[in-house]
Amino acid sequence: MKVQECMSKDVISAPDNSNVYGIARLMNDNHIGSILICNHQNDLVGMVTDRDIVLRCVACEKDTKKTKAIDIMSENVVTVTPETQICDATKIMAEQQIRRLPVTENNKLVGVISIGDLAIENDVSGQEVGYTMECICHKSKNE
Repeated sequence: MKVQECMSKDVISAPDNSNVYGIARLMNDNHIGSILICNHQNDLVGMVTDRDIVLRCVACEKDTKKTKAIDIMSENVVTVTPETQICDATKIMAEQQIRRLPVTENNKLVGVISIGDLAIENDVSGQEVGYTMECICHKSKNE
């Protein structure tokens, strides 16, 4: 089974020049904890999480209306393509300890696959989802 068969295509993203306040509002309005950041050509350039907002903006006493997403986002986001096999995607999620994996084609954002998408997919075993989730939640030795 390929990622394209169970990925979410309705992805919430924001332009890289968005301010942190706007990103936080998007998260709140959509009940999500991260926003994918794209440039004006829809190339994926990063991701902002609720944790990024707290640690890289609020805790540093930066103004959320003046600070841009590009200033606090995580770059070099791990991605897969629509053609990636689900077993490979779950392995990446487990190894990288990530719950959401952006799906790109030619660096253009086309979807996202989450642990939730995998959990409701009949063709993905509960054991595989459980193992992936266990790896994601396991703290690394550096924390």
